[in-house]
Amino acid sequence: MRAIVLRGPGRISLEDRPDPEPGPGEALIDVTCSGICGTDLQLARGYMDFTGIPGHEFTGVVSKVNSHADRVLLGARVTGEINLGCEECGACAEGLSRHCVRRRVLGILKKDGALAGKVTLPVRNLHVLPDSISDEQGVFVEPVAAAFEILDQVAVTAFHRVLVMGDGRLGLLIAQALATRGCGPTLLGRHEAKLSLARSLGLATAREDDEPPAPCYDIVVEATGSANGLDLALGYVRPRGTVVMKTTCEGSTSFAAWKAVVNEVTLVGSRCGRFEPAIQALATGRVKVDGLVSARLPLEEGLAGFRLAAETSTLKVILHAAG
Repeated sequence: MRAIVLRGPGRISLEDRPDPEPGPGEALIDVTCSGICGTDLQLARGYMDFTGIPGHEFTGVVSKVNSHADRVLLGARVTGEINLGCEECGACAEGLSRHCVRRRVLGILKKDGALAGKVTLPVRNLHVLPDSISDEQGVFVEPVAAAFEILDQVAVTAFHRVLVMGDGRLGLLIAQALATRGCGPTLLGRHEAKLSLARSLGLATAREDDEPPAPCYDIVVEATGSANGLDLALGYVRPRGTVVMKTTCEGSTSFAAWKAVVNEVTLVGSRCGRFEPAIQALATGRVKVDGLVSARLPLEEGLAGFRLAAETSTLKVILHAAG
């Protein structure tokens, strides 16, 4: 099969790789399409010291299983949760494999990902997609789940003043997810084309280069992808408010801790989320993603896709498998 391969910071190539074989309890999925996200760009710069095949946002078709009980999945159109826990520890017993200390993470940690012709995952990680979700929309299930994770962590109501920092891929999804609670979030960004898209989705917007927002927000979600985003967020949140941290960077992040201490701000780290609310939101159209696709390329042009995804004007780049 063809695959995008990372061999170290700045070393990315398109290669022929042997088809993976599913292990016990796993399925082999023929990848239909996959997405390049901000984490993939960070991995290419050295984040997590990952080497191998990146990619954790995908839609595919199950082509092989090892258990007779799982044969019902053959031919099913699926996407998959990215954390592979040990299934033995306390975190896994609580359904929190994302925090298993022995976990592998698809395309991020000790597990080859989906920027390839085929990928394997445990059957327990798979979710069958309804017909109302297209293959390209299925690529967004994982990041939409990450957006909805905030609602599992923080009580958000229509009475809260909410600011989402960052008008990129994740920020646009987070703002839509939070809007389902009726809070009317404001999306703060610097790119007029992206802010215009946000307004077409019914979201309120503000520009970074206008007068800075006052420190009056009950909840601030930092999704800028920038190392100084957290420090800025602490200037927008009210005393005893909450800052949700979504940015991951390959380097160190510094911020004025006194802002959090003096104002008694709650800091909430937020990563992966449950797929069920994401699939429902996409299927019902409560979260819209078609306008977020900036480019569609064949997997063979994946290196160009990485370069395109790194441009500030780009939202989502989707790679389609051959055939």
